[in-house]
Order: sequence, then C-alpha cells, then structure tokens
Amino acid sequence: MSAMLLLFVCLILGTVVARFAKPPAGIVPGINWWVLNVALPALVLELIPKVKFDPQLWFPVAAMWLTFGGAWLLFGLLGPRLGWSRQRTGALILVCGLGNTAYMGYPLIEALHGKPGLALAVVADQIGAFPVLASAGIVVASIYSGRTPQPGLIARRIVTFPAFVALVIGIVVGLFGGWPALLDGVFTPIGATLTPLALFSVGLQFKFHPGQRQLGAASWGLGWKLLLAPLLCWVLGVATGVGGLVLTVGVLQAAMAPMVSAAILADEYELEPTLANTVLGAGIVLSLITIPLGNLLLGR
Repeated sequence: MSAMLLLFVCLILGTVVARFAKPPAGIVPGINWWVLNVALPALVLELIPKVKFDPQLWFPVAAMWLTFGGAWLLFGLLGPRLGWSRQRTGALILVCGLGNTAYMGYPLIEALHGKPGLALAVVADQIGAFPVLASAGIVVASIYSGRTPQPGLIARRIVTFPAFVALVIGIVVGLFGGWPALLDGVFTPIGATLTPLALFSVGLQFKFHPGQRQLGAASWGLGWKLLLAPLLCWVLGVATGVGGLVLTVGVLQAAMAPMVSAAILADEYELEPTLANTVLGAGIVLSLITIPLGNLLLGR
C-alpha cells in the first residue's frame, strides 16, 4: 500500500505544482532527460543481469506488438466507417497502440509485484514497447501524416537509445554472472529515482480537455487500450500455456495507460494532438483503477 501511495502522491504533486506553483521553464524536459538517459539505463543495468532465462519471456514482448498491431487494424478499419480524418485515425493508433510501460508501468508493476515483476516489466518495455515505438510507431506517424518513413533514422533511434545500449550490456553481464556487489549498489539508488520523477513528470504534463467531438473517438481508443487489448493478450497467453508472473506482467503492461511519448509523437507529426492529449489524460486516471483491478482478476 505504501508503494501505491507513493505513485498517487508523486502524480498528484506534479499536477498541483503545474497548476499552482509556477515551476521553472524546461523542468519537464529536464526531468524526462534524467529519467530516459540516466535513471532508466541504471535500472536496466541493475535488473536485466538478474533476469533468469524463461522460455515464456517471448510473451511480454509479443503482448506489446499485439496491442499495437491490433490498434492499427481496428482503427484502420473503423476510421473510414466512422468518418474520421487520417490524422484522427493515426493519433488513436499511436496513443492507444503504445502503452506507458515505463513511466507508469515500472512503478505500478513494482508496487504490485516487487522486483521480480519489475524485471519482467523492463523486458516488456525495452524489448517490446520501445522497439514498437521507434519502428512501427514512426511508420504509422509518417503514413497518416503524409510523410515518407526513413528506415535509417528508425534504426539509428533504436541502437543509440541509452536504455537499449544498457539492455545489451546487461544481457552480456548476466551471461557472465552479473555485476560485482559494489557496482550493483551504485545502479540501485540511481534507478530508484525513476519512479518518483517519472510520475511527477506525468503529473506536470497532465491535460484533460475533452471536446464533444472527441468523446466518441476517445471512448473507442480507451476501450481498446484498457480493456480489449489486455483481454486479447490474456487469451494469447493462456492459449499458448503462459502462466504465473510472466502472464500477469505481460497482460498488465498491455493494459497500461497510453504512452506519453506516443502523444508527443502525434503532436510532432500533427496527428490531432488535442485528441491525443485527451486520451492520454483520461487513460492515466482510469488506469490507476483498471490496473489494480486487473491485477486482482489475474490473481484469481
């Protein structure tokens, strides 16, 4: 309960600070830079060498691709029938196909399942969600904004991302038995800064301005992201014999709120950013209810 309380406090604190305290300009990019380039790589370097090989580890990764691929198929078919613009369709594919598997996924999974769950959450995020964002996410953004995807840029984004580099190093170190205790003690406190800072940053960026014309599309998007996608991932896991903590974490990561970076990408490519931010804000609030509830159902 104390871990869950920390998540709420950090999120609410960020919201209150953004509204009343007039934080300095550039605080959000500064916090995000630390989280992505220092805290997240440190956490990956701490956890990945401790992950024991499990033939079921394909599932958390596949769940991320199923969530995105299903969103692309669903909204790609639904959009023209409901009279959506290409920008609206592209925005929903991005924000409802990509989950907040790091900023919210890591602290929520750790609060619910401790370090073993967090290690699996890192696998889902770094081998699943991040490559989806950097590859298929860029392709969708380019197609629905009328631009041409650049394979070279996509590949460069993946291989130079600090956490991906840390992932490769962590796998190699794990094969050789892990870090010396002295180094492990360095990575742990640095990685621990990710949870409070990430949720504080989400709170600072929280926006929820639904318009009447957005409610239908937002409902479709959140219905997929928070309910249908995790249900399909659960069906896939059970049908293929996946169980235990691997199944639970894979499904919960698929059920996370929309990804902050996906909303930023939608804004960058001019894919109805107001809708993207509405879905993002509503998804964050709702996921604080649906994730613990989903965890209880999976526990049964």
